[in-house]
Amino acid sequence: MASQTSPYALAAEEGEAFWFGDFLITVKASGEQTGGRFSLLEQTAAKGAATPLHIHPHDDETFYVLEGDLTFFLDGQSPISATTGSFVHISGTTKHALQVDSEIARVIDITTPRHESFLRAAGVAAEGRALPPRVPPDMERLTAAAREYGVEILGPPPGEV
Repeated sequence: MASQTSPYALAAEEGEAFWFGDFLITVKASGEQTGGRFSLLEQTAAKGAATPLHIHPHDDETFYVLEGDLTFFLDGQSPISATTGSFVHISGTTKHALQVDSEIARVIDITTPRHESFLRAAGVAAEGRALPPRVPPDMERLTAAAREYGVEILGPPPGEV
């Protein structure tokens, strides 16, 4: 049973921030703050940012595009172009990846506290509200977090060799 939660509000630039790959993630509602019901994350990234192809069988994700253009790659479907105002729900058992096609993109990611914990474990504390530097991912850190939280990395982002 979920615990009792307290109401709160955050301004646009408020919320804990961390970097996950090429993404700046701002926690708007953590699993702890929602009594374990859900996590709500704002993700911001620049053109070319992408996630590897992956699954997380116990954790669904729902995306709402606040700004920009992205492509979602879902197993067995043609790529989905998602522009401002688009909504994409992904079952955790669906092989998926996403990439940013516009100069900048911002999305709301509604997911589970477990998946939030994976992103935190694989990420690092952000230095301010800036996008992360473009550096190769720390594969050891990503692999350890994936193993701990039930995420399976299946390959590079679509389009990469």
